[in-house]
Amino acid sequence: MSNYICRLNENVKREHVRYNNRYGIALAGDLYTAKAMNQKEKNMAVIVGAPYGGVKEQGPCVYANELAQRGFVVLTFDPCYMGESAGEPRHVSSPDLFSENISAGVDYLGLLPYVDREKIAAIGICGSGGFSLSAAQVDTRIKAVVTASMYDISAASRLGADKESLQKTKERLSEQRWVDAENGCPEWIPSYPEEPVEKIPEGLDSVSDEFYRFYGVKRGHHPNARAGFTTTSDLSFINYPLLDHIDEISPRPILLIVGDRAASRFFSEQVYERAAEPKELYVVEDAEHIDLYDRTDRIPFDKIEGFLKENLK
Repeated sequence: MSNYICRLNENVKREHVRYNNRYGIALAGDLYTAKAMNQKEKNMAVIVGAPYGGVKEQGPCVYANELAQRGFVVLTFDPCYMGESAGEPRHVSSPDLFSENISAGVDYLGLLPYVDREKIAAIGICGSGGFSLSAAQVDTRIKAVVTASMYDISAASRLGADKESLQKTKERLSEQRWVDAENGCPEWIPSYPEEPVEKIPEGLDSVSDEFYRFYGVKRGHHPNARAGFTTTSDLSFINYPLLDHIDEISPRPILLIVGDRAASRFFSEQVYERAAEPKELYVVEDAEHIDLYDRTDRIPFDKIEGFLKENLK
């Protein structure tokens, strides 16, 4: 699949790769390296996870293209059940599986002869920020974590819900399981069209409008990233707190990057408060949530490079 949202730098090599996670599900990835990289040396490496519902050809390729130029070996991937990765039925989401995808990337990178196993970090954009932190809570091979516009999907699944409304959600999703069982396949309702549109639909709430301004239009549209997961996937997140052990990442460092105008900013602020040192919350001026997906004039690559090289040295 092509449709990468940014042009590959002439000094960067991109190689399509395939590897299994610990459940035996094949993940499709892209490996980025500088063409001038010395493969006889052990190099620093980074795995980059896509926004929730996104694929490797979107935000991850922007980060990988830039960081490869700065000397990192970078792996991007499609989450299992999505894009070019395996997994049936399609569009299933799971907090455990999506966190596992991060660790599976560490497996792959650590087997490369030119990667230093002691110098592997994770970068998570949006939902993958939460998954990267979740993976790092137990996978001590991840030596540093960077998040950009971090989203905690577990917290979001319960956000604003009182006991009564949460019970109704559980009942609705439980009943949907009967429907899925009768149909022989789970319900999946995509959020975005097969082809990019010129005009954003009217009547969307502010958060949905912002996401549509990336996923639904030419800026970030990709046919493998129409968003929305199988309806009953929400049950897993309601039942699984991703970041209950965030303090256990310490003494490995965390860098939380967030836009000053991001509606999701509070997720990063909450993680910052709960995490143990070393930690840093870095606020990007004049940036909304989706700006940290692809806007190279907003994504603080100098900051990311400095953080990684300082903590992976």
